[in-house]
This record gives sequence, structure tokens and C-alpha cells, in this order.
Amino acid sequence: MWNRLTRRLVEMAASAWGEATLMAVAFVESSVFPLPAEVLFVPMCLAKPERAMRYALLTAIASIAGGAFGWLIGHYLFDLVALPILQFWNAVPAFEALKAETGTGSILLLLVTSGAAHLPPMKVVTILSGVIGFNFWLFLAAAIVARGVKFAVLGWALARYGETVADVIRRKLALLAGFAIVCGGALWVALQYL
Repeated sequence: MWNRLTRRLVEMAASAWGEATLMAVAFVESSVFPLPAEVLFVPMCLAKPERAMRYALLTAIASIAGGAFGWLIGHYLFDLVALPILQFWNAVPAFEALKAETGTGSILLLLVTSGAAHLPPMKVVTILSGVIGFNFWLFLAAAIVARGVKFAVLGWALARYGETVADVIRRKLALLAGFAIVCGGALWVALQYL
């Protein structure tokens, strides 16, 4: 099912509806949908490298807006909307474990790691942020930095180095995720002692 859905989305990304499809996926990925925007973002940047920075901006805007929507779901509609979503994705135990360990520093760390490497998934962090009442404006600022920087750097690298970067992403995704976690950990430590 996922392969068919991914194939269909990539086909849509190559059509006249490409940018709208990319933005829609980036929006829902940050609040309710498990498919990362990179599934469309990378092939679109490779197909039209001259538009990579435009795609990066559109993806970041849609992802941040989706994150704000996830925060609103968590804050105002948890029992009605978020809980059934978490149950559907079998993410309630992970959500409860994260909820028990959260504070300002940990939410900022989670926003960085989920924004950069999907660890944990962005939708879990956005909903969690709303549930615990994390400051909405600080949440937006962190999402802008995490998602904006990620897509800007990725778009630039894809435009400049093309398929070479795509191959590295495919082969070294675990290493990149680990790097994002280390950077996030350093940020958390800095926030704790500043």
C-alpha cells in the first residue's frame, strides 16, 4: 500500500500539481501523516534543480503550518482528534513516554531532532507540544529554525550536487539521523546550563 501511495504522490509531484502536492504532504506530515515530505522533495529538486530553493521554502512553510496545526490539535482537540490518530498509528505508548519526560529543553530538543531527522516523528512532537501547553510562539520559532534550515540546506545541496547528495541520503540516513541527535543533545545541554 505504501509503495503504491508513494508512487502515486511522486507522479503527482511531476505534474502541474507538483508544488501543491508537495505542500499538502509537508503539511499533513507534521500533524497526522507518516510519509515524510522528502519522498517528494528530493525527486522534485533533482528534476528541477533551479527550483530547489523555491521547493525548500514552500516545503518549510507548509511543514511549519502543519506543525502549528498539530499543536492546536494537541492543545484543544486531544481526546477528540489526537488520541484516535495516535491509537491508529499505535503510538500511544511512545507518546505517553515522551509526555512523562518533557520540559522546555526536551521539547526544543525533540523539535530539532524530529525536524531534522524525523526522530521522533514530527506529528508526535507537535501534538505533544500542544498537550503539555508548550509556549506556542517558542514552538513556532523552533519549528521555523528546524524545518527552515533543514529544507534550505537539503535544497541547496540537491541543487548543487544533485544525485550524489540523493545517494548519500539514501545510504547514510542513519548516520545523518545520529548527527542530528548529537546536535540536538548539544543544544539541550546548552539550554540546561545557560
